[in-house]
Amino acid sequence: MAIKDNLRALRDQPLIGPIARKLMGEPEPLVTVVRLTGVIGGQSTPLSPSLTLASCAADLEAAFTNSQAKAVAIAINSPGGSPVQSALITKRVRALAKEHEKPVFTFIEDVGASGGYMLALAGDEIYADENSVVGSIGVVSAGFGFKKLIDKVGVERRIYTAGTSKAMLDPFQEENPKDVAHLKKLQEEVHESFKQMVRDHRGDKLSAPEDELFNGAFWTGATARTLGLIDGLGDMRAVMQEKFGDKTKLKLVHVSGGLFRRNKNAAEVGAPAAAATASPSAAAMMAGEAANLVETGLAALEARAHWNRFGL
Repeated sequence: MAIKDNLRALRDQPLIGPIARKLMGEPEPLVTVVRLTGVIGGQSTPLSPSLTLASCAADLEAAFTNSQAKAVAIAINSPGGSPVQSALITKRVRALAKEHEKPVFTFIEDVGASGGYMLALAGDEIYADENSVVGSIGVVSAGFGFKKLIDKVGVERRIYTAGTSKAMLDPFQEENPKDVAHLKKLQEEVHESFKQMVRDHRGDKLSAPEDELFNGAFWTGATARTLGLIDGLGDMRAVMQEKFGDKTKLKLVHVSGGLFRRNKNAAEVGAPAAAATASPSAAAMMAGEAANLVETGLAALEARAHWNRFGL
C-alpha cells in the first residue's frame, strides 16, 4: 500500500510522473484525431482532392477502434459541398461514437460552413476559433447560361430526349420557369433536411430565431457561440487538455493513403485491361493528357470558388 501511495504522489511530477503512472497501470490520456479538410464531394483531382465518406471512412474507423483513446477529436476545415456526402460522414461518425461509446469533439479551423458545418454537428461538443467562419445553413446551385453565346457564334443546339424533363436546366437553352421552380423545390427539401439536422443536434442550445439561423448567413466563431451554433472557443490541444488533463496526448490518425497510393492502386487495377488493348498513339495520349489537364484545372477553379465565398 505504501508503494502505491508513493507512486500516486509522484504521478503528476513532470519528469517521474509518466513512469509512476505506468507502474500504476495508468496510461497517459489519449485522444485520437481525424482531419476532415477540403470541398465535400465532387471531382477529386491532384490539385483539389475532395472529401467523401470513402476517403475518410478508414481514418474514422481506426480512430474509434483505438481501445486506449478516451475520445475522438475531429478537425474540420471545409467550405461545404455535397449535402449527401456531408450527411453520410456525419452519420458515420455518430454511429461509430455510439458503437464504441466514445465522446466526439469537433473543432472548426478556418471555415466550417454549409456542409462543413454539417460535419461539425457530428460532435457532442463543437469548438471554433473566435475568427473561424461558421454557419451558412442553406442550399445553393449555380451555373451559366450560354444561349446568347451560341446564337452569336452561329451554333445550333440539337438535343434529343425520351422524357419531357430529361434536358431540364440545359445551359444552352432558354431558362424555363417550370425547371427553375422544380429546382427550387429540390433545394427547399434539402434545406429542410439540413435545418432538421441542426435542430436534432443542437436542440435547446440554439438561441436565435430560425429565420436568422437558417437563412444561409455565416458568422465568426465568436458570434456563432452566442447564437448557439457552437459550444465554445478554443483550439483542440487546449480543450482536450482541459477535459482530460495536462498530460493528454493527441494522436493523428491517417490510414487512408495518399495520392500516390491511390494512383498506384488505380494503375494496378487497370493493368490487365490495358495489356489487352493496343498501345494508344502518341497523338491520342497527348490529347488525353490535355483533356485531363483542362478537367483538373476546372475542378481546381470550382474548389477555389467554394473557398472564395468565405474570403479564404
